Amino acid sequence: MKAGLIAAGLGERLREAGITLPKPLVEIEGKPLIDHVLDAVAAAGIGEVACIFNETADPVAAHCQARRGAPQLRVLRRTTPSSMESLFALAPYLQDSPSLVLTVDAIFAPSVLRAFLVAAAEHVDADAVLAVTNFIDDEKPLRVDLAANGRILRLGTDAANDAPVTAGFYTFAPRVFAEIAAARAEQLSALRHYFGHLLRRGYAMYGVAVGKTIDVDRPEDIATAEAFVRSGYRS
Repeated sequence: MKAGLIAAGLGERLREAGITLPKPLVEIEGKPLIDHVLDAVAAAGIGEVACIFNETADPVAAHCQARRGAPQLRVLRRTTPSSMESLFALAPYLQDSPSLVLTVDAIFAPSVLRAFLVAAAEHVDADAVLAVTNFIDDEKPLRVDLAANGRILRLGTDAANDAPVTAGFYTFAPRVFAEIAAARAEQLSALRHYFGHLLRRGYAMYGVAVGKTIDVDRPEDIATAEAFVRSGYRS
């Protein structure tokens, strides 16, 4: 399985609060966000990750060049208008085999990723599997209604108010990248909109519960994530 890491955002909400470090280098308990994610990928047994950074992220590129050990990194420098376009930019690296895609700002227990991949593989007909969590600390969560077998029924505003939310990592079958042109024609503007597009087009999508995951978008999320890590990743 191949892996891709989306880390091309500018971290506007952190910058507005005076945090000038590029978002991937913001530290959680003394360790940059990007290292939390890459170490989890290595622990899950994936040896290579294609990473997309924005063109202003020289410190992030330098940090990654200085990393030692697994996983090996393939770096793409491109400033994109959305997470969806970041995914599409990674498509040439990912579209010939099943892939794992992660966002750089998700904090989760180290064992979570391997367990997610095992559970995702059980959905043999899946075009996409989304990790979902019941921990919600986001002003705009993407909620997901699931059938008893895990099949995704509804996303976003169509889902129930108490439905779980996406956790920031996903698996994709190569065929989902056949929808890039159609998604652009619809002028979609976010990864969540692409998920909705896939669901409307009849792609088989599932959700897998992964426990507590923290999306580090705001300054207050840093304190929440650090407390989570110090607790030994207890919910």
